[in-house]
Amino acid sequence: MSDWTLICRVDDIIPLGARRVARPRGAPVAVFRAHDDRIFAILDRCPHKGGPLSQGIVFGLSVACPLHNFNIGLEDGMVKAPDEGCVPKFAVKLDDGAIYLDAGELATLGVDLPLPVAGPCASKGGVGGGQIFEVQTPHSA
Repeated sequence: MSDWTLICRVDDIIPLGARRVARPRGAPVAVFRAHDDRIFAILDRCPHKGGPLSQGIVFGLSVACPLHNFNIGLEDGMVKAPDEGCVPKFAVKLDDGAIYLDAGELATLGVDLPLPVAGPCASKGGVGGGQIFEVQTPHSA
């Protein structure tokens, strides 16, 4: 049985937008809202050069890295051909409009990878069970 960490509400992410969730260890997690309101979470780090995927352009069920336009699938974290690579994806749970991520995955997935080359982010907020995570919005409405 998984423990889940509250991240934000679905309405806190604009359609085709993202939230960046900083973790105590490792690269942040990018949480995306697709055009059809489905929610996906992948490591906020392009496997090519470490670009911040949360600052990329979301189209369909993919995101384009803002550095070199690598296209990464939101459903599986796989880089689209002709490029190669993948990023860890995180389990997402939705409950009454709230977005939760698996606490175990937040603590372990991708923590050994280098941090992305991202600039300062816009906002901070506390989430889940007393732990403080930075919830950042790279895109504003």
